[in-house]
Amino acid sequence: MIPSRIAAVLGPTNTGKTHYAIERMLSYRTGVIGLPLRLLAREVYDRIVAVRGPSVVALVTGEERIVPPRAAYWVCTVEAMPQGMGCDFLAIDEIQLCADPERGHVFTDRLLNARGTHETLFLGAETMRSAIAAMVPEAQFMRRERMSELSYSGSKKISRMPSRSAIVGFSVENVYAIAELLRRTKGGAAVVMGALSPRTRNAQVEMYQNGDVDYLVATDAIGMGLNLDISHVAFSSLTKFDGRRMRHLQPDELSQIAGRAGRHVQNGTFGVTGEAPPLDEAVAEAICAHRFAPVKKLQWRNSDLQFGSVKRLIATLEDRTDNQWLTRVRESDDLRALKALSDDAEIAARASDGPSVRLLWDVCRIPDFRGISAGEHASLLRQIFTDLHQLGHVDANWFALQVKRIDRTDGDIDTLSKRLAYIRTWTYVAQRKGWLVDDSHWRDETRAVEDRLSDALHGALTQRFVDRRTSILLRRLKQKESLVADVNDKGEVTVEGEFVGRLEGFRFRMDKAGSPDEAKTLRQASVAALVPHFHLLADRFYNAPDPEIDFTEQGGLMWGDQAVGKLVAGDDPYKPGVEAFVDDEAGPDVAAKVQRRLQHFIDRKIAAGFEGLLALKNDDTLEGAAKGFAYRMAEGFGVIPRGEVADEVKALDQDARGSLRKHGVRFGQFTIFQPLLLKPAPTRLRLVLWSLSKGLQEFPESPPPGLVTVPTAKDAVPGYYAMAGYRAAGERAIRIDMLERLADMLRDKDSRGGFEANPDMLSITGMTLDQFAYLMTGLGYKAEKGEREKVRAVATEAVSAEAAAEAAPVETPAELPAETPVELPPVTDAAPDEAALQAPDTGPEIEVFYTFTWGGRGARQNQRPQAQNKPRGKGKPKGKGKPGGQNKPQSYQAKPKKEKAIDPDNPFAAALAGFKKD
Repeated sequence: MIPSRIAAVLGPTNTGKTHYAIERMLSYRTGVIGLPLRLLAREVYDRIVAVRGPSVVALVTGEERIVPPRAAYWVCTVEAMPQGMGCDFLAIDEIQLCADPERGHVFTDRLLNARGTHETLFLGAETMRSAIAAMVPEAQFMRRERMSELSYSGSKKISRMPSRSAIVGFSVENVYAIAELLRRTKGGAAVVMGALSPRTRNAQVEMYQNGDVDYLVATDAIGMGLNLDISHVAFSSLTKFDGRRMRHLQPDELSQIAGRAGRHVQNGTFGVTGEAPPLDEAVAEAICAHRFAPVKKLQWRNSDLQFGSVKRLIATLEDRTDNQWLTRVRESDDLRALKALSDDAEIAARASDGPSVRLLWDVCRIPDFRGISAGEHASLLRQIFTDLHQLGHVDANWFALQVKRIDRTDGDIDTLSKRLAYIRTWTYVAQRKGWLVDDSHWRDETRAVEDRLSDALHGALTQRFVDRRTSILLRRLKQKESLVADVNDKGEVTVEGEFVGRLEGFRFRMDKAGSPDEAKTLRQASVAALVPHFHLLADRFYNAPDPEIDFTEQGGLMWGDQAVGKLVAGDDPYKPGVEAFVDDEAGPDVAAKVQRRLQHFIDRKIAAGFEGLLALKNDDTLEGAAKGFAYRMAEGFGVIPRGEVADEVKALDQDARGSLRKHGVRFGQFTIFQPLLLKPAPTRLRLVLWSLSKGLQEFPESPPPGLVTVPTAKDAVPGYYAMAGYRAAGERAIRIDMLERLADMLRDKDSRGGFEANPDMLSITGMTLDQFAYLMTGLGYKAEKGEREKVRAVATEAVSAEAAAEAAPVETPAELPAETPVELPPVTDAAPDEAALQAPDTGPEIEVFYTFTWGGRGARQNQRPQAQNKPRGKGKPKGKGKPGGQNKPQSYQAKPKKEKAIDPDNPFAAALAGFKKD
């Protein structure tokens, strides 16, 4: 019989030791390989399945068990390795963990006792050579050299970290803080921790390996054989909490992690970042040269256990050794749990024989994945042991309740991580053969819950620590690939399927970014992708019809609902310039095309809106005073208060006025204007052009169309109301054309003796009598308020009708049917005179009226209507009538005589004189 070959394959990281062991195992009919982490076991399992198929490969870890009927190759965590199988090949990876204070005793046991019938391999660091030579004298040694060089690059800020870097932290809080910083500055990072499930870890690693993110933040778990595409490893700290105290990492521990940098023949670098101090020169050189102090002691715990009683079991677990290479492991969690349960009287009574003690020990070996407290963990173990001992299995209802409480995917990262740790406990229980009635069902069920929680945790990690948009755009830019942008009908811009902002006309409004660096990257990538779209959009805009374009009352230029430019003052008020709103990144060609189209639009808009005024301005047939007045009209944008050009109007002869009237100029008594320019569209444009010519920062808006009067504003820009087509009169302003109609009605009124407003005056102004009085005072009139008895025209008509009825003979209509009932007035017991006395006496109805007289040239524009000292309608009336009789409305109208001279105090005297001459 050929003796079993035992070999130790030692060397630094990236030497291909694990790959070598897999090849050796697959050269045999059967084999077992023990790995330090569940994550690494899953990775190796997937690699072997890809070569030999799932039907012959088993995966056995504390929380996962996949064992096909024809399993030939077993991939396990070291703690879960089956013993006594008699396999052809056996390998233990990361054998240097024999010196680990927590788990070292398990690796030491495998080093001393686990063997393959044909070949046994121990894979690990060179520091184990002396220990293996002493403990396994027959072992052969093979040294493998690193396939790439590892060099120290010193300290770097996280914001300056090169791509394809892994940053190592030694606490969950530190890992999260680094990942958050990378999200803001670099687009995000994948997160890898030992507490993650294989499914979550694989999803995070895949995101990194695929290039969705360029950074990885991890704990020291990545030092255990995980093969990743890492170029640089940075330590954020050089100390860690080992479960009992804070301690400095040893050079060989740093080397194990730093060695993840560099893949195959690609060189790698390592360094420090954050608050970690620079490495000592000697330590950095030792890591680069892979020279470390050899391991002097291996952690050990007696594996020859005796189950006669709980006390005897504890005693054997605490046995000491005289071997100079071995040191007893410190009290482990399973031994601590055993001691705690042994103090429970009920548990001690149940564990009274060998099988019960063995069962209790198996229960105590359930890892404390939850990490809550030793007391709570012991309470959980007590429940499980009691069920197994009393029922022969864990109570299904209780187990189902525990699983159901955890089966929730809501909550934040910490909540999901806790639930994932809890489900690992129940997954471990479900993997123990015979502990549950339907153990296969619960294995699937707990695995499904773990998968759901894993996916939720991956999603939460990605959402919090990865800005996929920035990450993807960065990668595309780095690879110098052409980015594809898409703009939907709402203006939403997506680049490579990621929403980046909105397009408002020809300006890109970037979506909110987390930091200036992120914003810079996002804009750089987005605008680069939008350049072709800008050109297409400019072509479409240039060919757009004028109705699609408009201007705002603030001088903005709109294409639909998008701002594309604004008007700026030019040398000629009727030829304003245009400033196009186009991003610089769109290019000068796009900007020029947009500017030309906007200029064409506004030029045509002015030509159409001011056609009559421009024709007046450019009429070469006008001469002398008429030509000068045409220029004055153009300067006033077609509306000039008459007071401003009174002398020039007087200078115009009848021929000049006639030539101007041919262009639609109306010489009103208050304003000289072209009526067509008072329409809403020309008024709106006139205000914009006037505001530009005045250099106003904020343009006044035109009054709403259709209003005859509007309230006046005290802070209105001088000249605004004329440009708006109104004339200010006290607290209100009246439309120019309506004011001229009112002036026509007032022309033949007696402004000295006084007159009252008639219904036509109120109708055209749309005012009440009181409002009209304020308007007239604003126009320079005095308004005296009075009261009088209102003439009841309806009552007079009723009396006349009654008298007529009494005088006329009463006739019965011939066609009235005999059976038709005739309504009679109600009968009252009171006599007519008494009934009249019973009716309430409301007295005469009083009405308010105003008497208007011209206030003279010095009249204040803001004077208010004055009430008369003595109200009209009481006492003896001024007009004809009998004392105590009914007062009738008095008229102060005077019939003008043809020979009577025009009242020189009348404000319309000049206009009337002009009409007579005409």
